[in-house]
Amino acid sequence: MELIESMFGIISDLTWGWALIPFLVIFGLFFTVMTGFVQFTFFGRMFRVLLNSNQTKNKNAISAREALLLSIGGRVGGGNIAGVAVAITLGGPGAVFWMWAIALVGMATSLVECSLAQLYKRKEDGNFRGGPARTIIYGLGENYRWLAYLYAVCLISSFAIGFNAFQGNTVAGAAQDSFGIDRLWTGLGLALITGFIVYGGIKRIAKTADIIVPIMAISYVAMALFVILLNITEIPAVLTSIVSNAFGLEEAVGGGMGAALAQGLRRGLFSNEAGLGSAPNVAATADVKHPISQGITQSLSVFIDTMLICSCTAFIILLGDVYVPGADAIDGVVLTQQSLVYHVGDWAQYYLTGAIFLFSISSIIYNYYLGENALSFMSKNKIYIHILRLTVVFVVFLGAVAPGATAVFFFSDPMMGILAVVNLLALMMLFPTLMRLLKDYKDQLKTGVEHPVFDALKFPDLKIDLKAWPKK
Repeated sequence: MELIESMFGIISDLTWGWALIPFLVIFGLFFTVMTGFVQFTFFGRMFRVLLNSNQTKNKNAISAREALLLSIGGRVGGGNIAGVAVAITLGGPGAVFWMWAIALVGMATSLVECSLAQLYKRKEDGNFRGGPARTIIYGLGENYRWLAYLYAVCLISSFAIGFNAFQGNTVAGAAQDSFGIDRLWTGLGLALITGFIVYGGIKRIAKTADIIVPIMAISYVAMALFVILLNITEIPAVLTSIVSNAFGLEEAVGGGMGAALAQGLRRGLFSNEAGLGSAPNVAATADVKHPISQGITQSLSVFIDTMLICSCTAFIILLGDVYVPGADAIDGVVLTQQSLVYHVGDWAQYYLTGAIFLFSISSIIYNYYLGENALSFMSKNKIYIHILRLTVVFVVFLGAVAPGATAVFFFSDPMMGILAVVNLLALMMLFPTLMRLLKDYKDQLKTGVEHPVFDALKFPDLKIDLKAWPKK
């Protein structure tokens, strides 16, 4: 076991520990510049999907909004509550600034990867399926099948199995601390809910996200706005502290600007997942008129995850007295919980437990779907899907009732590092194709077309599924 742990430790060092985060930043800046700063030029169009629940006339398909909310539900999780607190504890207030910066860059990366997933999606059993594995096969060719399989295996092991165990652990721990509920009962409840949702297929998963995500996001933002209003006079000082610490003008923790930069970038990337290739698996399920339109929509999920939800946690912490720069570290969830209690009273700990529950449920179903999508790429045998569903239900239960057991899933972060490396390689190789798509979209906008329509026949050299993209 020690040998295996050492091997995965080396993988983690070669990815997250060394060059991966700088590469994600550099590639994100490259995508931003080469696409003409799409995250800013198309910013207004991102919000239209929230007002239009289905961009096509197919009522049985997954709408662009449902795909958006499902991806938001996956990006928004424990990292938005605990991860932000850890970033501030280790990197100081300046870490928040660099989280904002990486989110703005990541919006362009998300547009690129999600647009390509839409382009190369396939229609299977009446549903759309896509993502980096299929993008690699149909975009780069059969010679890269091994790379697509590597991606699929890493996606299943990290998200569907590893991260879902941690989600179960987070919910059970919060319920035990706040309500005194035994982990066994929380585990059974989570397992039942998970089983009911995942056995309903992608449509039930999307419908569940369509209900849960707005509730959890709006309620958490409302709570943060209430805290901000209670401390409105302190906002200028907090913003000054964030910027000053970000550029080393003030030093809140050891390491100064370097610590703020490292923690902000790391936590931001872990939270919004831009560049990891996870969200494109969900983005490809939507029935939309043009691949770029769904890419634009998915950029919004990065904005909501970091610029809204993560910022809410940051202001809750920085506007209170619980956080003391340079003091001994407090567990991430506990710091956020104690800060919220400081602002609004003891009842807040129960509210936060409820928020964690909703965040975790949305993440569990998102993580499961990533695994199902990867497995459907590797094999069409339905029995493997049932095995995956039972496995996910079990690991959620295991993570809840046996917190020490989550140590078994030490491979999750290294596997996610491999995901990012494979995805970035594919994105760079297919970037010329993305630019052709973007040009087609912009050309239609210039001619006065309000909602550009993709015509697959205009791209005969690309391996596009005409059943997924029939002539509109």
